[in-house]
Amino acid sequence: MLLFLVRRILLLIPVIIGLTIIMFAIARLLPGDPVGLAAGPNATQVEREALAQEFGLDRPVWGQYATYVTGLMQGDLGRSLLTRRPVAADIASYLPATLELVFAAMAIAIVVGVPLGLLTAIWRNRWPDYLSQVVAIGAISMPRFFLGLLLQLVFAMWLLWLPLGGRLPIVVMPPPFVTGFITVDALIAGDFSTFVTALKHLAMPAIALSLSPLATIMRMMRSSSIEVMAQDYVMTARALGLPRRKILTRAIARNAFSATLTVIGLYFGWLLGGTVLVETVFDWPGLGLYATKAIVSQDMMPVIGVALVIGLIFVMANLLIDLAYGLINPKVRYA
Repeated sequence: MLLFLVRRILLLIPVIIGLTIIMFAIARLLPGDPVGLAAGPNATQVEREALAQEFGLDRPVWGQYATYVTGLMQGDLGRSLLTRRPVAADIASYLPATLELVFAAMAIAIVVGVPLGLLTAIWRNRWPDYLSQVVAIGAISMPRFFLGLLLQLVFAMWLLWLPLGGRLPIVVMPPPFVTGFITVDALIAGDFSTFVTALKHLAMPAIALSLSPLATIMRMMRSSSIEVMAQDYVMTARALGLPRRKILTRAIARNAFSATLTVIGLYFGWLLGGTVLVETVFDWPGLGLYATKAIVSQDMMPVIGVALVIGLIFVMANLLIDLAYGLINPKVRYA
């Protein structure tokens, strides 16, 4: 198992290096005048040159990249032209909101999608299976921002069941910071009123973000379960008269879920990079909203920092999925 882990970690090194090169090159070679936007329309040429020199934008691209990598190895992601704050500090304040939203969405997708996939495999070619296909196609094809607007229209404006956006109302003080997840921090502090309020604010954006992975996980679990059901060891277990629940949980569900793990890992990274629209619609103060504001103002250091952090989390998530896959299916440890 240790050799399996070492091999996976070594494969991450070229991925991280390539990610820094690609993101830095794209950000620096895009047209625009970030210094002019940051300095303002009334700034003189001397002030613009001083600002460019302060942030190192007057140097060649390769020199800027060398400085960026040197700072990166020390945990420095640069400074924002717009806010003048360190990008690492900004990301540290916005990241917990995004992770809370993504974890909630993935929890909904896994808890609902895996059992439904197993059930539709058992009821294949019957009306629950056909209904799940229609729902899955609709969930995958519907844009998330449009679904978010529909949820706001129905549950926030018509039924008045849920708040329109944000993480907490302005008049509610957040619980003491422990994890950065308001729901978890509220439970740790024993503040159940704030916990319920935070859950209400989290519900709609999490549902809007979860439907696409839920549909994919459900269909993947269905196809994997059908394939496992046709295996000889499942036929043998049935012939021996083992309890049906034991066959479903130990023989079918476990082996079918190992293939679904890969999809879960990919979707986790995809959701991290795809929260921009959902966070914008629901005014969710996460990395997506932070990156959107930076892109509009052509403030590229936050954009590079956000992309790098999301890429690292995506890589680490897939490493954990590989490890979990190795625990479920020992054969891959020696692949």
